Amino acid sequence: MENLKNVAPIEDFNWDAYENGETVTNVSHDELEKAYDGTLNKVNDREVVDGTVIAMNKREVVVNIGYKSDGIIPLNEFRYNPDLKVGDTVEVYIENQEDKKGQLVLSHRKARATRSWDRVNAALENEEIIKGYIKCRTKGGMIVDVFGIEAFLPGSQIDVKPIRDYDVFVGKTMEFKVVKINQEFKNVVVSHKALIEAELEQQKKEIIGKLEKGQVLEGTVKNITSYGVFIDLGGVDGLIHITDLSWGRVSDPKEVVELDQKLNVVILDFDDEKKRIALGLKQLTPHPWDALDTDLKVGDKVKGKVVVMADYGAFIEIAAGVEGLIHVSEMSWSQHLRSAQDFMKVGDEVEAVVLTLDREERKMSLGIKQLKQDPWETIEEKYPVGSKHTAKVRNFTNFGVFVEIEEGVDGLIHISDLSWTKKVKHPSEFTQIGADIEVQVLEIDKDNRRLSLGHKQLEENPWDVFETVFTVGSVHEGTIIEMLDKGAVVALPYGVEGFATPKHLVKEDGSQAQLDEKLEFKVIEFNKDAKRIILSHSRIFEDVAKAEERAEKKAASGAKKASSGKREDSPMIQNQAASTTLGDIDALAALKEQLEGKK
Repeated sequence: MENLKNVAPIEDFNWDAYENGETVTNVSHDELEKAYDGTLNKVNDREVVDGTVIAMNKREVVVNIGYKSDGIIPLNEFRYNPDLKVGDTVEVYIENQEDKKGQLVLSHRKARATRSWDRVNAALENEEIIKGYIKCRTKGGMIVDVFGIEAFLPGSQIDVKPIRDYDVFVGKTMEFKVVKINQEFKNVVVSHKALIEAELEQQKKEIIGKLEKGQVLEGTVKNITSYGVFIDLGGVDGLIHITDLSWGRVSDPKEVVELDQKLNVVILDFDDEKKRIALGLKQLTPHPWDALDTDLKVGDKVKGKVVVMADYGAFIEIAAGVEGLIHVSEMSWSQHLRSAQDFMKVGDEVEAVVLTLDREERKMSLGIKQLKQDPWETIEEKYPVGSKHTAKVRNFTNFGVFVEIEEGVDGLIHISDLSWTKKVKHPSEFTQIGADIEVQVLEIDKDNRRLSLGHKQLEENPWDVFETVFTVGSVHEGTIIEMLDKGAVVALPYGVEGFATPKHLVKEDGSQAQLDEKLEFKVIEFNKDAKRIILSHSRIFEDVAKAEERAEKKAASGAKKASSGKREDSPMIQNQAASTTLGDIDALAALKEQLEGKK
């Protein structure tokens, strides 16, 4: 028993094998271990090696690198490569040969990052086409995952045509070409457009080489501007000018086409280098004038829509591509200069009469005033001489007021026919444009389509009464209302005005009468036809003085006669009689000569 206590157990004895009846020596165990290790790859931590995908599911990828255990890598590290499948060779980075669970820890992202810079530079140098995963949008473009490096994809390099929605590219895997690398800042710029430009360039050469005027090609609407539409003909761009989109007028090309729309176009023209190609769309359909009703003639009524307005008239579209002009002079019987905008606006539906029609020149003139009767055809019946009406003031001249009784019926009130009493220097003193005024027809000029009208004739001529009031020699109170170089205007009773020259404005004290001064005036001239009253203030006291002087002289003469007696009276009477007799004799002699002359 003591000897058994001193026996040491074998440390590396394989009890499991012993229980199974297997007997392995130390030497054979070492050989077996060496043989097993020989079948495995020698790997080191933080090393990049190639592995094979042996299994994958929606979340993980199992990779065999020839080691005693396989590695598991998250599937999202391969999102740049949606075509990944079992059997593919992938590069992996060995983070740990054995974690706490004895599991091999691998990373595909770190492996790519380790080799990515060299691969990106090689791709630029060799013009290699690579795949990348578009991660997100950024200012001016997109961020692309290329070999684990975040590269920049400018918006202009996504496609050959303008991109309108960047978001549709996020999450897509696409092919790219490395176009620029900043070694200092480790910046990479990629392009997808560069991959298709070479192919498009070849297509472009083929298309340009076959271009002919009149050729019809299919294209895609690439861009729409205010002046036209750019069409992609397969790498070659052409322009449909807005005037060549439709036979009708087009205010906005978007009314006719839309982006990405495919349509047939005809080649109208191109330059020598075929860089500028003019295309047409409307030319593929017959001209509307050719389809115009053959029975349409001058005098017919048509309906249309106002498409363009100008000061001189309006263009009316009676059918797509068929337009007629209504000149402003054909919009109203009125002769006043007016703008077409006073009658209609764009979009209005109007009815008109065909005035001229030239199918060869494809021109048509229309009128709308012809839908109404010309008021001058019955002018004598409707506005006879002497009739009274209400008119509207349209315009002024220095010599009168132009008025309109109704549309197309104009007349002139001469400045002298505005007022019986007031001396009107300019019509604006009497009325204003747009105001209503009562008139009486004085004369009709049918040939020139003009009426002579009067306003003062609506009242009796007050000068018939003034003739009995303001008799020569009568005195009236007046107020000086205006001072002129040649005299002063004086306001008299009954609203009449008179005029006094400067010498007749001298007051008794020798001073001159002033503006707004109220004085007594004597009428020294009254002219009914000229409506003129000449006044004098000075004459009042001058006549008084003369009367006194005459009275004094008469008194003195009476005293002298009394002293001389009757002897002096007889010769005076005799002289007066003699004078009268001599005059009578002269008159008789003249009458006698006249009678003898008749014989």
